[in-house]
Amino acid sequence: MRLAMTSDIKPPEDCSDMREVRIGVDATDRALMELLDRRYGYMRAAARIKQDRGAVRDEGRKSAVIDNARVDAEARGLPAEELAAIWDRLVESSIAYEMVEWDRIRSS
Repeated sequence: MRLAMTSDIKPPEDCSDMREVRIGVDATDRALMELLDRRYGYMRAAARIKQDRGAVRDEGRKSAVIDNARVDAEARGLPAEELAAIWDRLVESSIAYEMVEWDRIRSS
């Protein structure tokens, strides 16, 4: 599969066929993966910085992150509850990743 060049990517409102839509979706997915890579990098940093393994799970912070995603989704006219559920999974995955990293760093 040929990856789209940046010049091939049209804003959604300018797409006139499914090829253009798919190019935009694929490019957006790659951009999301880049952002997730950065987000998980912050989890590695948190694992390095936090001295207490028990500090990895912070239910107050988790709730705030999910609530922020829900509010942001609502403001954008996106499906807020569905995106909050995705964020819940993202945060749980991040916590699990950070725990693994916390253990890895300290067992070295």
